[in-house]
Amino acid sequence: MLIGYVRVSSTDETLDLQKDALEKAGCSHTFTDTISGATTERPGLEKAFAYLREGDTLVVWRLDRLGRTLKHLIETIADFNKRHIGFKSLTENIDTTTSGGKLIFHIFGALAEFERDLIRERTKAGLAAARARGRMGGQPKALTPKQAAIAQQLYDAKTTPITEICKTFNISRSTLYRYIKVK
Repeated sequence: MLIGYVRVSSTDETLDLQKDALEKAGCSHTFTDTISGATTERPGLEKAFAYLREGDTLVVWRLDRLGRTLKHLIETIADFNKRHIGFKSLTENIDTTTSGGKLIFHIFGALAEFERDLIRERTKAGLAAARARGRMGGQPKALTPKQAAIAQQLYDAKTTPITEICKTFNISRSTLYRYIKVK
């Protein structure tokens, strides 16, 4: 059975174009969402997933109507494969119920994995190069060692209130306690 899924990003857009295309393709039931594709919570899509049974095929007008990212799309199709559910995109002419459609989708998946690996390698190389130049990542320290020593002296002297020490160094009470040794 062909099950349709339609999504538009805003209430200004109309579902009609997509619904007509899915009806023409032979979808017996169509689920809809009017929500941004970047949103993880899509009630219509969740209902469609719950409705799909082994042997069914989910049909969308375009790939971007289903997946937020290529990674998300590939994960979704992999889940369909495990459940023996097909996937069809009308605009891109991809049909995972055919061997050619599966091939195209696996090529997309391989390219996405290759891209993730390249990004990971570039990130590691960039961090190593920055470390070699003496730069460390992460959030800068709130107090220099000299400021921490002064804060410790003020704390130990017990003449300056904690709130004043915090105001002087423009830090919170919890940050102060991370830097000093309480005796």
